[in-house]
Amino acid sequence: MNRSIEDTPIVFIGAGNLATNLAKALYRKGFRIEQVYSRTQESASTLAELVEAAYTTRLDEVLTDAKLYIVSLKDSALTELLPLIAAGKGNALLVHTAGSLPMNIWQDYAGRYGVFYPMQTFSKSREVDFREIPFFIEANREEDAVLLKAIASTLSQRVYDADSEQRKSLHLAAVFTCNFTNHMYALAAELLNKYHLPFDVMLPLIDETARKVHELEPHAAQTGPAIRYDTNVINDHLAMLADDSEMQQLYEQISQSIFHRSVSDKH
Repeated sequence: MNRSIEDTPIVFIGAGNLATNLAKALYRKGFRIEQVYSRTQESASTLAELVEAAYTTRLDEVLTDAKLYIVSLKDSALTELLPLIAAGKGNALLVHTAGSLPMNIWQDYAGRYGVFYPMQTFSKSREVDFREIPFFIEANREEDAVLLKAIASTLSQRVYDADSEQRKSLHLAAVFTCNFTNHMYALAAELLNKYHLPFDVMLPLIDETARKVHELEPHAAQTGPAIRYDTNVINDHLAMLADDSEMQQLYEQISQSIFHRSVSDKH
């Protein structure tokens, strides 16, 4: 390849949390972000300014001569807008960034297509270190898979091939690991607020719990009353949750799941 991969002209379709973080990271590595599309002008212009790109809020005004289109939209919006996104871009490589969508959603609309999936939780207001974020790559042509892996490797030390079924499993596991865990934090914050305690008293516990699984298998790191099914403590906790039947049921179901799986691990 005579030209460096950083010379690959890129258009971002979408300017949400993932797109914002990814576009900024590629821009800092010297990639040329030519244009940003978003449905709202505020999102499009804000990201475009950060990466020195043009912007548009109309799909029919998206450039058609870029080499790579990184599409980062809600699954429902991406599926609905596929014909408009792909229109006039026959020579380009089109990729989406979703863990939950198969690669073949592109096959009726594009000749070159793939998936460029960084598995992380993103927020516009929080910088992330891409060096540790795993990227999962798939493409319908081997040369495009090589290109996508080369681009990902400029950002991360952890770049993997993954087909659509593997990526669906990753996404499901990520929901348990991230989204459900964060919901537990939110419920804990509600409890603490009820007793006039600040959530930040939990932060050392959260940090240590996360650190432990860097060194131990999750099942080996499990502690608490559920793993030994301490009925005195569990029943006391259930009584404290009597005014919130949904939370009470959740506590009981999770406690039973922890106990049953700990028993099966021993056999």
